[in-house]
Amino acid sequence: MSRRKTAALTTPDGRYLIVRGRLWRCSNPELNEAQRQALVGELMEARRLVKAAKAVDDAESLRQARGQVQASKVALGERGPVWWRDGAPDYNRYLVANSPYAEWFASLDCARDESPCSTQP
Repeated sequence: MSRRKTAALTTPDGRYLIVRGRLWRCSNPELNEAQRQALVGELMEARRLVKAAKAVDDAESLRQARGQVQASKVALGERGPVWWRDGAPDYNRYLVANSPYAEWFASLDCARDESPCSTQP
């Protein structure tokens, strides 16, 4: 069975990526590139630590590594308090069909036939 890869689509307001019909919060666009790159590096290192802890079945190391992943995601703005200031609720991890983006997403050709979407609506 082959896995079909589709490009991630960003919502018109730039708050979420849509991956396989689910909303995932984007990084805070107010982070400068150097900050963002440093935080992404920390996140990747934490994910490597998760993988290593799983490989040796070390529960304590796994707990610590997952905590580092969480801290990196919060620092990036992908989890924790939202980075936008207009009071809009967070739909992170919602199905796009169960969100205010449902009508917009349904109007896209890629939503109907699962073909790759451009990152520009």
